[in-house]
Amino acid sequence: MSRESDPRGFPPEVAAKLAAYVYRLIDPRNGETFYVGKGRGNRVFAHVLGEQDGDGDELREKITRIRAIRLAGFEVAHVIHRHGMDDKMALEVEAALIDAYSGLTNLAGGTDSNERGAMHAKEIIETYSAEPAVFGGKELLIMVSRSAIETSLYEATRFAWRLDPAKARQAEVVLATSRGLIVGAFTASAWLEATAANFPGREDVPGRWGFIGQEASEDIRARYVRKRLPDNYRRRGAANPIRYTW
Repeated sequence: MSRESDPRGFPPEVAAKLAAYVYRLIDPRNGETFYVGKGRGNRVFAHVLGEQDGDGDELREKITRIRAIRLAGFEVAHVIHRHGMDDKMALEVEAALIDAYSGLTNLAGGTDSNERGAMHAKEIIETYSAEPAVFGGKELLIMVSRSAIETSLYEATRFAWRLDPAKARQAEVVLATSRGLIVGAFTASAWLEATAANFPGREDVPGRWGFIGQEASEDIRARYVRKRLPDNYRRRGAANPIRYTW
């Protein structure tokens, strides 16, 4: 096979030797990496060709980008970043690359990126040196990440979550967490369905909820904010951003 040819899959004997791998999809029009993924076999080619399964915002953004590239007369470029790994190692490499490239169509961060992703040395020191929080009431913990960078902490914390609204309404305080630290404290006066009618300026997010509230009092903030989450509330690899302390 010549270098100019564009394969549409790995020969079986090659795929067997690759094991798990991590790849990047690249827009040839500007050299921008727009997706980082991991897989085995011909997973990368399924993504390059836009034939992968799934749904949701991440898939739509990725497919839209791929179609735009093709309409311009180009093909999606890709790089196999690291191969010959087991699945656990591939997760780590994928997470590190997601942290390293901005503007990705990946909506979720990599595995444990909120706990062990890219950080300044000051953040690392604070995370591991902070006094642990003490929970004794009904605290609702919400892990915020990328969205907190794009908007206010209150806006990032209050919208929009998949949770039990009846249970959420029992919470005495809503605590925003990031990288194992409590970074904000709010009190909710109402939990509402995540619709544009309830939250002007937002789009409908069926099946999810948000709250209307305010920053907690100074006494409550002093009790929680900049405190470290106890270890039993920091389950590694957990995808659900919602935790209840009761």
